[in-house]
Amino acid sequence: MKKNTIILISILGGVAILFLLGISTYNGLVAARNDVDSQWANVQSQYQRRADLIPNLVATVKGYATHESSTLEGVIAARAKATQITVDPENLTPEKLQQYQAAQGQLSTALGKLLMISENYPDLKANQNFMELQAQLEGTENRISVERERFNNASKLYDNKIEQFPGVIFAPMFHFEKKPYFEAEKASQAAPKVQF
Repeated sequence: MKKNTIILISILGGVAILFLLGISTYNGLVAARNDVDSQWANVQSQYQRRADLIPNLVATVKGYATHESSTLEGVIAARAKATQITVDPENLTPEKLQQYQAAQGQLSTALGKLLMISENYPDLKANQNFMELQAQLEGTENRISVERERFNNASKLYDNKIEQFPGVIFAPMFHFEKKPYFEAEKASQAAPKVQF
């Protein structure tokens, strides 16, 4: 009788330890996933800030560069496309992130063209509104870069938790899946050619 009791207590103790390990791991995975989701919201917030600044910048440039309508229309179209693509952090797949990143990249390219035309208009370059908007956009681009880096760090911590023991055992049971990272665009990997 005593031997059976000891075996039963040992089995119950093992189950209790496994249960507590499961709860602890699950809670850690939830916290890490929530950190990724929160950081994704910060990334989107900075992209939205940039999108909100663009109409003011376009309106300021429009007053000086009326014959640059194709550039202005390109910025407006790229902004519209970039703001239409939204990604739910719960369903953040590499494909959806790449699609989102591509739309934001097109907007960055269009903005770059818009800022380059300012070189042809000395009065525009000296305009206080334009200078302030340009400074805000530059600051926003820096914020976007910081938030993207923080998102990648949060994703890495989350991915590590689901790939390391004991997460590797419990993550599949509770449907925790890897999160993708922001990556450099393919074109940015080639060194730019500088000619004088």
